[in-house]
Amino acid sequence: MLKLFKNLSKRDWLLASVSLLFIVAQVWLDLKLPDYMSEITRLVQTEGSAMADILAAGGKMLACALGSLASAVVVAVAASRIASDFGANLRQKLFDKVQSFSMEEIGGFSTASLITRSTNDIMQVQMLVVMGLQAVVKAPIMAVWAILKIADKSWQWTLSTGVAVVCLLIIVGICIALAMPKFKRLQSLTDDLNRVTRENLTGLRVVRAYNAEEYQEEKFERTNNELMGTQLFANRAMATLMPMIQLVMNGLSLAIYWLGAVLIQNAAMTDRLTLFSDMVVFSSYAMQVVMAFMMLVMIFIMLPRASVAAKRIQEVLNTRPTIMDGTVSEGKSGIKGEVEFRDVSFRYPDAEGYVLQNISFSAHKGETVALIGSTGCGKSTVVNLIPRFFDATEGEVLVDGVNVKKYTQYALHNKIGYVSQKAVLFSGTVKSNVAYGDNGRDGIESDVVDAVYTAQASDFVEKMEDGYDGFIAQGGSNLSGGQKQRLSIARAVCRHPEIFIFDDSFSALDYKTDRKLRETLKTECADATKIIVAQRIGTIRDADRILVLDEGKIAGLGTHSELMKNCEVYRQIAYSQLSKEELA
Repeated sequence: MLKLFKNLSKRDWLLASVSLLFIVAQVWLDLKLPDYMSEITRLVQTEGSAMADILAAGGKMLACALGSLASAVVVAVAASRIASDFGANLRQKLFDKVQSFSMEEIGGFSTASLITRSTNDIMQVQMLVVMGLQAVVKAPIMAVWAILKIADKSWQWTLSTGVAVVCLLIIVGICIALAMPKFKRLQSLTDDLNRVTRENLTGLRVVRAYNAEEYQEEKFERTNNELMGTQLFANRAMATLMPMIQLVMNGLSLAIYWLGAVLIQNAAMTDRLTLFSDMVVFSSYAMQVVMAFMMLVMIFIMLPRASVAAKRIQEVLNTRPTIMDGTVSEGKSGIKGEVEFRDVSFRYPDAEGYVLQNISFSAHKGETVALIGSTGCGKSTVVNLIPRFFDATEGEVLVDGVNVKKYTQYALHNKIGYVSQKAVLFSGTVKSNVAYGDNGRDGIESDVVDAVYTAQASDFVEKMEDGYDGFIAQGGSNLSGGQKQRLSIARAVCRHPEIFIFDDSFSALDYKTDRKLRETLKTECADATKIIVAQRIGTIRDADRILVLDEGKIAGLGTHSELMKNCEVYRQIAYSQLSKEELA
């Protein structure tokens, strides 16, 4: 928890210091009230007291009350500002940290958990900061100050107050011991609820297509009920605190007045007025002590869940990315657009077997190298090693003669135009999606248009209501699969990269569009190296080299005609798609 407070800015610490001064002022004003109350009691009980003196004491009490209110408002505003800045800073750092993660770290935490940590967990810590600044600081000051004020009063009253405080501590300790494990469980259950909800929303079409609404409802209900049951137990445990505290407070008031009655009864007549005044003052101060502990109890109610949340946030912030930046920003002199694999093997973390074994091939400037094979043979894994979405377990992946691990990620990614297996679009316009990220520089409207034409996307883009400023919904949900793929390809083309990576990026295109797109890429991007993952023989048969993968190993490497003669795996794939006449 305390480590997180390192993320407070200098301004936040300054506001906290100012708040501390106002808290001290507020406590001083609150503790002055019993003194004026005692004075009024004495004046009322004394014959010949002037009404003006009583009103003056009452006016001072009112002034103290208003001053305490003003101080409380200042502290509350400052606490809210500190908590808001603190939360915003944490969210930014968490977002930046996740941005630096490889697929390995993201998979380790899960997307649902990272979302919960960025929202719900930070909210828990924010609430603690708001309440903590007002209560944690104020309560000890008030308790100690009030105890010093009543230290010289009757030992019987002091003893009763001490017993009340001990009872409060025992009650709070028991409740927290019961609730803490449940609060820890709450956060992981919130992750589960987010996961189930996210899955349902993402796969809504499939759910409806299979009439699986009831199944999804049952799954959601199980998770929701478990979360509700855990919340109920924790909340019930903490809910008993306030009645128990109220009981202790009432018991303390009764004890003070009962002891006061006994003491006054046994005292001399001349001392009774003083004792009565002391009893009124002591009762007020004792309540202040108990109130201080009540404020701490409020924090104790929030602390278990907030501490769990803080631990989860810190866990993300402390995670060291497996993929670290290199220092090289340029490839070897005279080499451009070259990719080389040298005896590359790869396995996923904690996996037993290798996904890839001893992969070696090269792609030179202007060449088209294709990868084909059965589902799960490792094609996508090969191309994911080039932009360092994962690092090779063994061997080397080189771009422009330099190991990809030595590049800064910024420099490496600037060399590559990547089109993912699943087309990804962002909410915005056609133009903002094509001119995305580092591409989004000024004065590239012509590049956007050229890229759209190259990707064979102009036919539907120019028919949209606003053309290149046409609206794209989140995830491209207002476009077909083929349209999304073409815009994703246009985004890569707009970048003018040295190397294109097409990870099964033509699968949603019809044969005619596929052929025209490949022809356009061949002429418009002739100088760029193109690495294509594909399932269709027709998409890759004209490639300069075709790499055939089978169970993570190279089964064949050569041109289409060479592989038809020498590679049985390739022949089987080819004959399963095309006739002998079409392959001739």
